[in-house]
Amino acid sequence: MTNEPEGLEKYRGQVQTASGPASYLDTGGPGRVALFVHGVGSGSYLWRHVIGQLAGERRCVAVDLPLHGRTPAAAGQDFSLPGLARFLAGFCDALGLAGIDLVANDTGGAISQVFAAGQPRLLHTLTLTNCEAHDNVPPRQLLPAVLLARSGLPIWRLAPRMFGDQRGRRRFFSGGYQHVANLPDDIARSFLEPLLGTPETARQFQRLMAALRARDLLAVEPALARLQVPTLIVWGTGDALFRPKWAYWLRDTIPGATEVVEIDGGRLFFPDERAAELTVALRRHWEAHATTVAS
Repeated sequence: MTNEPEGLEKYRGQVQTASGPASYLDTGGPGRVALFVHGVGSGSYLWRHVIGQLAGERRCVAVDLPLHGRTPAAAGQDFSLPGLARFLAGFCDALGLAGIDLVANDTGGAISQVFAAGQPRLLHTLTLTNCEAHDNVPPRQLLPAVLLARSGLPIWRLAPRMFGDQRGRRRFFSGGYQHVANLPDDIARSFLEPLLGTPETARQFQRLMAALRARDLLAVEPALARLQVPTLIVWGTGDALFRPKWAYWLRDTIPGATEVVEIDGGRLFFPDERAAELTVALRRHWEAHATTVAS
């Protein structure tokens, strides 16, 4: 199976949900569905290498969140964490997905925590990689940008000029990749252009950033503290936004979580850059809980 965008597109599907349209990759295949959820500033292609390594073993579904990849933002799209969790629930309902092995990264991990707290019976297992946790929403380094977004000033009008060429795109992703020079420019464009390609999408992106609030994740902590779904934490230790302490906070908060796997030096987007290590951990987690019935 190819990991290149043109090859992956043959697996592309579109579906209408109660929260608006959704685009996704769906490889088909045997076994339970592995559902992959990216975060802000990436897309379903983040999982291209993981999907490639699991080809023939699992049915892999990677959704594009609203305003990302090939999923446009619906009119009045709710970009809050609960709103995006409802989008994810509606996506699962539209495709008839249940008994899911859910895997998430970045803000997709925060969305998945809200989703798991409200829909635990849809999950077979949960895997969280570097993501928001507790009150680390937004991460301290992103707080100035979020506060500017909330100010209403049209700051994102500058973004196409800042990130419109290859050098700017690599600068944007330099904190998320250990070796950003190896990031193919077509992948970087697929991540950024849906957000910043037009004045309208840039305005929507500003609205999305303004919607990131700690209160939405704090609200589900009591439910997370009761979550028995078998949960694996896989964490890149070189991520400046989400330090390893948050991996252990999640392990100690979620009763179903028993293990933290550290990816030495891995940054935020290690699921793309170091997919082989993540895939090893996923297979082990899934095999250990092959017959588990989550409650």
